[in-house]
Amino acid sequence: MKISKMLAIVIVISGIVILGIGLFQLWDLKRQEQVSLEAARELVKKNQETVTKEEFMPDTGEASGLLLIPKIEAELPIVEGTDPDDLEKGVGHYKDSFYPDEKGQIVLSGHRDTVFRKAGDLKLGDHMTVKMPYGDYTYEIVGTKIVSADDTSIITLQNSEEELVLTTCYPFSYVGDAPDRYIIYAKRTDEGN
Repeated sequence: MKISKMLAIVIVISGIVILGIGLFQLWDLKRQEQVSLEAARELVKKNQETVTKEEFMPDTGEASGLLLIPKIEAELPIVEGTDPDDLEKGVGHYKDSFYPDEKGQIVLSGHRDTVFRKAGDLKLGDHMTVKMPYGDYTYEIVGTKIVSADDTSIITLQNSEEELVLTTCYPFSYVGDAPDRYIIYAKRTDEGN
C-alpha cells in the first residue's frame, strides 16, 4: 500500500511540475510578444515622418513594424527573422523577402497557436495593414492554400508585383509539429500610401 501511495504522490507532483513549466512557457511567450509589440509601436510612431524606405534596415530579432488584422482584432509585432527565437516575439519577416512598397513578395510567418491563432477565421476580401516606420500599407486577402510543411514553392521572392504572404502551421488544432502549412495571399489596395 505504501508503494502505491508514493507512486500516486510522485505522479501528482510530476503533473504539477509539468503544468508549471507549461504555464511559465506560455507566460514567457506572451511577455516576449508584448515587449516586441511595444517596441514596434514605438518604432512606427517615432519614425513615420523621419525614416525613408531606403534607410530602413532592421537587425535580425528586432521589431520592424506592425501587422494589423481588424477582422480578428489583432495587432501583432513584426520581427526581422523567422528563427524560433524570432517567432517567439511575434510575426517573423522572412529576411530575404521584400518590405512594403518594394514591389516584391513580402513573407510573414507566425505560430498557429500564438500570433496566428485566429488565421482560419480570415476570408477572401478581408483587409490587413502593415505599419512600417516609413508608412502604412493595406492589403486585401485574395487567396489561401494548404501545402505540405516541406513545400517551399510559395516563397518565390519575385520582385515584379507587391504581394503579402502569411504562413502558419496547419491544421490549426493539431497537437505537435503540424504536417502542413496554411498560406494566405494578399494584394495591396489603393488605401495604402
